[in-house]
Amino acid sequence: MGNPGKVSYPAVFLDRDGVINHPIIRDGKPHAPASLAEFELLPGVKESLASLKAQGYLTLIVTNQPDVPRGTAQRESIDAIHDQLKKDLPLDGIFACFHDDADRCGCRKPLPGLLFRAAREFNIDLKSSFMVGDRWRDMEAGKRAGCRTFFIDWRYRNEPPNACDHRVSSLAEASAMILRRVAQP
Repeated sequence: MGNPGKVSYPAVFLDRDGVINHPIIRDGKPHAPASLAEFELLPGVKESLASLKAQGYLTLIVTNQPDVPRGTAQRESIDAIHDQLKKDLPLDGIFACFHDDADRCGCRKPLPGLLFRAAREFNIDLKSSFMVGDRWRDMEAGKRAGCRTFFIDWRYRNEPPNACDHRVSSLAEASAMILRRVAQP
């Protein structure tokens, strides 16, 4: 991936809901906040991202936002959340898929299209990169892109991932492991 002859960079790809912010839990299942008023950062996120950036990792959110085509969230509200995140957090970018499963697009996780797009735009070395998420779709997208994966296990009533490299309790724990190079093969 990336441009031949150019330096490539490691990245930490982050799902949004359940990694960066508290998801809205209904019947044991996570849902995205529909507005900035419902949006609440998880503890330690800003510090974790700053630590990763200080060690040379690009930090990029890759998020499915199917509530927009489903009509339960407005695109303007999602854009407002992302604009606020760009102001408040040390992020290099936010990549969002505004499709639902029926659209069969290549950018909706578990497909790795968002990660591949970010890799092209930022010249990312995917084999040196990580995917941190809280759903099986995140782990599958990370694996398909060639990244090592961290699953934040909130014990949702959802299908767990078939495989992940590490199970953790938070972005802070994943970040600490990445920085200690524990996740290195």
